Amino acid sequence: MIEPIGNQYVVARPVYSANTFGEEHKKKHRHHKTFLDHLKLCCSCSTQKAKRIALSFFPIASWLPSYRIKEWLLSDIVSGISTGLVAVLQGLAFALLVNIPPRYGLYAAFFPVIVYFFLGTSKHISVGPFPVLSMMVGAVVTNVVSDASTTMESSNSTENNDLILEQKKLVVATTVTVLSGIIQLILGVLRIGFVVIYLSESLISAFTTAAAVHVLVSQLKFMLQLSVPAHTDPFSLFKVLESVFTQIEKTNIADLVTSLIILFIVFVFKEINQRYKSKLPVPIPIELIMTVIATGVSYGFDFEHRFNVSVVGQMDTGFEPPITPDVQIFQNTIGDSFGIAIVGFAVAFSVASVYSLKYDYPIDGNQELIALGLSNIFTGSFRGFAGSTALSRSGVQESTGGKTQVAGLLSAVIVLIVIVAIAFLLAPLQKSVLAALALGNLKGMLMQFAEIGRLWRKDKYDCLIWIMTFIFAIVLGLGLGLAASVAFQLLTIVFRTQFPKCSTLANIGRSNIYKDKKDYSDMYEPEGVKIFRCPSPIYFANIGFFKQKLIDAVGFTPLRILRKRNKALKKIRKLQKRGLLQVTPKGFICTADGFKDSDEELDNNQMEELDQPINTTDLPFQIDWNADLPLNIMVPKISLHSLILDFSAVSFLDVSSMRGLKTILQDFIRINVDVYIVGTDDDFIEKLARCEFFDDEVKDSIFFLTIHDAVLHILMKKDYSNSKFNFNQKKEMKSDFTINTNGGLRFREYQVPLETKF
Repeated sequence: MIEPIGNQYVVARPVYSANTFGEEHKKKHRHHKTFLDHLKLCCSCSTQKAKRIALSFFPIASWLPSYRIKEWLLSDIVSGISTGLVAVLQGLAFALLVNIPPRYGLYAAFFPVIVYFFLGTSKHISVGPFPVLSMMVGAVVTNVVSDASTTMESSNSTENNDLILEQKKLVVATTVTVLSGIIQLILGVLRIGFVVIYLSESLISAFTTAAAVHVLVSQLKFMLQLSVPAHTDPFSLFKVLESVFTQIEKTNIADLVTSLIILFIVFVFKEINQRYKSKLPVPIPIELIMTVIATGVSYGFDFEHRFNVSVVGQMDTGFEPPITPDVQIFQNTIGDSFGIAIVGFAVAFSVASVYSLKYDYPIDGNQELIALGLSNIFTGSFRGFAGSTALSRSGVQESTGGKTQVAGLLSAVIVLIVIVAIAFLLAPLQKSVLAALALGNLKGMLMQFAEIGRLWRKDKYDCLIWIMTFIFAIVLGLGLGLAASVAFQLLTIVFRTQFPKCSTLANIGRSNIYKDKKDYSDMYEPEGVKIFRCPSPIYFANIGFFKQKLIDAVGFTPLRILRKRNKALKKIRKLQKRGLLQVTPKGFICTADGFKDSDEELDNNQMEELDQPINTTDLPFQIDWNADLPLNIMVPKISLHSLILDFSAVSFLDVSSMRGLKTILQDFIRINVDVYIVGTDDDFIEKLARCEFFDDEVKDSIFFLTIHDAVLHILMKKDYSNSKFNFNQKKEMKSDFTINTNGGLRFREYQVPLETKF
């Protein structure tokens, strides 16, 4: 019964243990599906299921028929043109990160968009080259090709070697792209898109920031036009910096000045776009403007020959034939490809989730994996490299009014026009300009350093994850750094559960509320009762910590008390058998003179007996272990008679910790300390029963629904009607217990037996 009184409520119900609650409220029988049931459901077939599967694999069939031509087409056209121009420039720039010729970046900007148009579930993201993935692919290319370049140094034909090396780099990049696409496709088909949950927001932020630093360092050789040899992980970033600074006197001033000017202008206009985005109809296409100007200036003043700058060079129009992946490279790059697949999906899914929440439409993580996987397989087969979604490009597509992936399709048309018709016009473009454009897209990532201060104020563990992820990715490289970062992140979770913040609770506010004793001053703790809370799962790694924290909370080691009592019992038995011990109403009278016994002998030879339950049935009297014993036999006195374990936050218990927990409970029970466990669900108790946890000592009656149920049960069991708090009440009176504001107890009469009223 619940009675509302203003902003308070009065509850009247019996004190429930788990057993009594189960007897009064019968559980419904529920059929839990087995693996066979799920398999039958999966293999069943119907018209509706076939239609649902078809629509899930081809999302375009669900949204294209309802496309609003009059309302959306014009917006998608404007968005598609703007996004396509950005995609062209980013494709050229990010190809430098992969260490392949820029023209292949156009393929990477074209093919993924076509595949995603049919298979993707997000309406707003723009798929294609992404600087972090390009950097990861470039690192693999550098690692694999470095050995081949070393063997070719002895050859005399430098030009021939350059062509072979370029072809080898292309094969590695496309093979890694295809393999990462296969991994994404398999993960999507197996419906395990949840794997992305192991990449936390802090980890992704730190990893992309570290990748931005890698991109920045890798572009120095194009901005300064230096010949920097390939370096492999780990410490590749520092090796590149060393190579750059040792050749700094060879810097091409024309390339440096051009790139700095371009970088400054791009940063300024991006800031303008960001600050006045609500007032601008479309973002200023500063990358396109600077590319046109830089190409015209380079061609008009013949920078390539006058200042010896490095240019994009020949840009063949049209498509090159497909390329066959190298199976041998599959075997050598499986780990790196898995990292590329996961990072690409994580970034794309994160951006897609933002837009799906903003515009209120669903996205399917598993279908996104399939779409990205097939996009990468198709792109790699046609000489492109792995892609995901660039934040800036997706922002352009959304901010310019893009409503659906029709805008993405139109952006692919713009890229197609460049590939088949006007790519040759970009031949005079300096590579340092592309490097500056690539760096211009890193501002958002580099600004993520501000996350450190924010995370430090909010959560120290997340801050530590950010810092360590950044260090791992910088020092070990992106591939190994990602693996080490995920391992460290999972280790922090283990650490948090291995060393939980256990606490001792007490009653507050004369109610059924129990809080940490250290947090409040006006608390009430029943005499002889200890309430201990564990806020994490209990498993093999933290059962020892749990035991130690529990011992610290109660103030003694139950096993030590048990052994002391069993030793004392042996001595008392010997005195009683020899007739040297008499029991009077005032206590023990010992007539022994000089009786001695060996503690060492007991410790060494009979330790197993000391750990057994105390048995005094053969004695003609009962022993009060908190009273004085004969012959100054010393046994530690304890005032604790009841221990309540709050397991409301314990989600699971493994078999190893189950044995340890049972041992702990037995030690307390054997020294006459009643143990109660509260807050567990039915599955927890059922698992203990299946594992034969209960016996004659540890019974299933120790479970109660709440802390207050257990406390009231203890008070009634110990008959507090004779305590110092209730000396004005009659012992015969039926009553329940409430908490006084002064910390004491008082009785109230009630009609329903054992009913609790607040």
